[in-house]
Amino acid sequence: QLQAYGGGLVQAGGSLRLSCEVSGRTLSRYNGGWFRQAPGKGRTFVAAISWNDGTTRYASSVNGRFTVSRDNSKNTVYLQLNNLKPGDTAVYYCAADPLYVGGDGEKYHYWGQGTLVTVSS
Repeated sequence: QLQAYGGGLVQAGGSLRLSCEVSGRTLSRYNGGWFRQAPGKGRTFVAAISWNDGTTRYASSVNGRFTVSRDNSKNTVYLQLNNLKPGDTAVYYCAADPLYVGGDGEKYHYWGQGTLVTVSS
């Protein structure tokens, strides 16, 4: 089970930290991904982190503003959101997979419930 939390309402320029806690599995051997779905739009890739060496990948729209990290001892993957913009408003989802790390959501086996991030102007 994956559970994402940490969303909320924030003003433009503000920050939030999302967490994705894994239960029932050992996170340390799973790659982690973050995706988002804005109102009326499809799901898009945000960031990903590999389990073995911590390599990270980001969508160009968030690169330099968002940071993905992990704490295997806590079975948790994080997404730090800085300098938020109204265009970042979306439901954010975390995903995990033992083999795949990247931007294709169809290749992740495990998904958590989303957490809503709302950025006001």
